[in-house]
Amino acid sequence: MQTSPANAKILIVEDDPEIGKLLALAVQENGMIATVAEDGHVMNSLMRNNEFDLIILDVMLPGEDGLSICRRVRAERTTPIILLTALGEEIDRIVGLEVGADDYVTKPFSPREVVARIRSLLRRASYGLANTTVQRKLRFEGWQIDPLRRQLHDPSNARVAVTTTEFDLLLAFCRNPGRVITREELLSLTHTGLAGPIERSVDVHISRLRQKIEADPKNPVLLQTVRLGGYMFTASVDQAS
Repeated sequence: MQTSPANAKILIVEDDPEIGKLLALAVQENGMIATVAEDGHVMNSLMRNNEFDLIILDVMLPGEDGLSICRRVRAERTTPIILLTALGEEIDRIVGLEVGADDYVTKPFSPREVVARIRSLLRRASYGLANTTVQRKLRFEGWQIDPLRRQLHDPSNARVAVTTTEFDLLLAFCRNPGRVITREELLSLTHTGLAGPIERSVDVHISRLRQKIEADPKNPVLLQTVRLGGYMFTASVDQAS
């Protein structure tokens, strides 16, 4: 589901009532709709009956933890996910990205920063919808990527769930096949802006992307690393009819 930040529906999964209220207020003050769930069980119930444009998910939750929830949701949906974590070390943030989060915010945080990251992810999720003339479907090795609907289908035509960042990266590669793209260029081409991943996390997102499109992710053929350069997409890409 694609929408503008002005009317976006945000699901906040946070067991601390004060933090939940703080986030909900910040979201509502910026014209978005906030729903708060205190744990994964309540979240599951809400998601069965509602569609949300973005999820803010605390890592430390009672019962099922946020990383497990993130992994489970990502296997079924492409909804952007921002993790809230009190863990400040890079390794913990990278683990969050590896299970499918699009971004993360470390506690204590500024509500203003969270809103800025929400807006950035929502803009990326709907990027280019107004200009449909450049949003033609692209094909490579039997795969099909649809920039307008932001969907990826495998050679059997089954839809493959990808994160906002993974989709942006793959689209950038499909639009620049056979060219070495540096990490800095990828940050620019994917319109990551304020919520953009650090360089290390670009590698993590690409690793996840390889898990989905490569026959052997440990020996990638389509998406190759170029030493001291960046990455290159080797597949032949053409426009789908």
